[in-house]
Amino acid sequence: MSPRDETDADGTGGVDGTGGAETTAPDDGITPEVPTAPSVKRFDTGGSVETAGDGEDVAADVTGTAEDLPDVSEVDDETLSAFIRCVIYANVALLLVALGPMVWFFEGRRRLGATLLMVGILAALRTYQTYRAWDRSRDAHPDDAADDRPAPEP
Repeated sequence: MSPRDETDADGTGGVDGTGGAETTAPDDGITPEVPTAPSVKRFDTGGSVETAGDGEDVAADVTGTAEDLPDVSEVDDETLSAFIRCVIYANVALLLVALGPMVWFFEGRRRLGATLLMVGILAALRTYQTYRAWDRSRDAHPDDAADDRPAPEP
């Protein structure tokens, strides 16, 4: 006779009388306690930082406010332009240098993978060229760059 054929006194089946169902309720202390999240720092509309959980002000941890940051209009146009071009070239280089070998080896498309890799390397070189051209233009006009750079040591 198998355990399935056995019935207990009330006829529900199973050896313990529950029919194989679990008898413990979720609140019997068997389940773990629900963890609480630590307090999270957030920025309110005033620019100060406070914790979300207890409302304790932690603005002392933050040095400066949004008003202390320099305005983008104060940046030289040539510097901003070179920075944006370098960021775009560097992102393209990173993407293509990573994607090229993966297309080559995982997809088996040698020509496309090699092309992506070479374009990525060229984008990295163009990033370097853009930076060097910007750096040389600053060296050509030392009076403009004197505010930003430390004086060279003799």
